Amino acid sequence: MRVFQISSLLLAASGASGAVLESQNGGGFEDGQPIDGNGKGAPILGGTNHALDLQNPDNLGQQSTDNGVVPNVKWSFSDSKTRILKGGWVREQVVTDLPTSKDISGAQQHLTKGSIRELHWHRVAEWGYVYAGSISVSGVDQNGQFQVATLEEGDIWYFPKGVAHTVQGLDDENEFLLIFDDGNFDAVGTTFNVDDWITHTPKSILAKNFGLSEDVFGTVPSPNPYITNGTVDHHNVTGGNGELTGNASFAYFSKDHPLEKVPGGGGTLRIVDSKTFPIATTIAATVVTLEPKGLRELHWHPNAEEWLYFHKGQGRATVFLGSSAARTFDFRAGDTGVFPDNSGHYIENTSDTEELVWIEIYKSDRVEDISLTQWLALTPAGIVATTLKIPLDVAENLQKEKQLLIKNR
Repeated sequence: MRVFQISSLLLAASGASGAVLESQNGGGFEDGQPIDGNGKGAPILGGTNHALDLQNPDNLGQQSTDNGVVPNVKWSFSDSKTRILKGGWVREQVVTDLPTSKDISGAQQHLTKGSIRELHWHRVAEWGYVYAGSISVSGVDQNGQFQVATLEEGDIWYFPKGVAHTVQGLDDENEFLLIFDDGNFDAVGTTFNVDDWITHTPKSILAKNFGLSEDVFGTVPSPNPYITNGTVDHHNVTGGNGELTGNASFAYFSKDHPLEKVPGGGGTLRIVDSKTFPIATTIAATVVTLEPKGLRELHWHPNAEEWLYFHKGQGRATVFLGSSAARTFDFRAGDTGVFPDNSGHYIENTSDTEELVWIEIYKSDRVEDISLTQWLALTPAGIVATTLKIPLDVAENLQKEKQLLIKNR
């Protein structure tokens, strides 16, 4: 009996139809030209960014299975304006950069040792992932409970909407991904910085509120610096109504949580949602490492759109919107993307040697996906065979367990 995985079958069919990369006379997709070698296309003679054409052969029409109108779902942090500040920098992707990303916005932020992302809060939730260095995060909730935590590479934090917090760099150089559960993060009324508020409050009110002299507030910076230089703070916080721990903790330490089982054997998968990080009720995530030429199997997410940050490597994905609309995108390190709610897709590592590492984000309390192969395998085989016009024995032997990440064979 033959055992097939429908993900591999369909991907192979798609790849075969776009496999001819060069025409007989030279040129083609791998040379940054829209020429398929089968009589379609012609060289670009006008202005073009050749480096981008080489990085994005699927924008040139490489995948013959692409069809219809699919909006852009890709943005690179390299295209974002970087704010350079004393003690670090930040660059972001919001809905004005990528209009299809309505639920999620993201940013990369860098802090030098001792530098502080000043005290602030948001009207949206904040989720962060440390990918270089180490940081200290501190937050205080409405009950006067607090937490100060040291996070290393691979650790995560989550501050619910309205929780007061700050971040400080501990190593010489520190960098992390920031996520917010609103695509329009730059809107006025989203972020509130403490020094900005204090400098726009009458000093007589400040003195009455804090029980201090008005002179104390004469040196509060204005405009607020956003990031400011400092020295690593070693004070212990006590008092209030105690420290937040257990299910109320703002911090997720990756060393305390095992990786998920990956039947397809093609990489590693870490799910971080309310089941493993209880306080994170509006942002769920998956951290994925995919082996060279491996495949994140064909699937969709029934509960949310999928926002992505590609941290390392290069890959491609085809997004299927229904009604015969499909488009393939090429991704590499530093790119972000968004797959619309319930859209079918896969992600393939296109490198022969390098792992593809990315983070998936969902505006939800949990990560959910439906595998195409598993769906078909758990549907009566005769119906599947008749619908797809495939042999019955193929339908009978599809994998009944999600493969998740499929190893290249």
